[in-house]
Amino acid sequence: MKMKKLTQLSLAAAIGVSAALPVQAEEMAVNVSRLSMDVANKIAMATIEACREKGIPVSVTVVERNGIPQAKLRDTMAPPVSWSISEKKAYTAVMFNVKGSQLSGRANSPLQTMGEGLAFMAGSVPIQAGGKLYGAVGVSGAPDGMDDEKCAAAGVEAVQMDLEMM
Repeated sequence: MKMKKLTQLSLAAAIGVSAALPVQAEEMAVNVSRLSMDVANKIAMATIEACREKGIPVSVTVVERNGIPQAKLRDTMAPPVSWSISEKKAYTAVMFNVKGSQLSGRANSPLQTMGEGLAFMAGSVPIQAGGKLYGAVGVSGAPDGMDDEKCAAAGVEAVQMDLEMM
């Protein structure tokens, strides 16, 4: 009798689990929009060109939505230190999904000391279109971070219409 009861419980449990699987499987799949390598490079080059028009040599990093660099460029005369700073700015912008200038108030917060690779300063913008976050652009090399940020925005603007159509 115990064996029959155990078999019935096992069968009921198996049916319950199998009934729940299709629902769980649907929730486990997530569609993520990503920038192509060509688009990331176009953003980076448009950013460099925007700063060149102002006579400012910079480094630029385009990161994808997880903060991983997808494109990096350093203009010929950009300061070598700008290379790593541009990446930190881009990483911070995508992690918080805001412009770097909106984060400057957090520069003295515990996040600055805890978050490795963060840069709470002007010079970065998220890449957003159609309600999606694609990544961010970080720029370093200008005397003022707001100039860096304007160049980053110009880089995104170069592909914005195309991204909106996706």
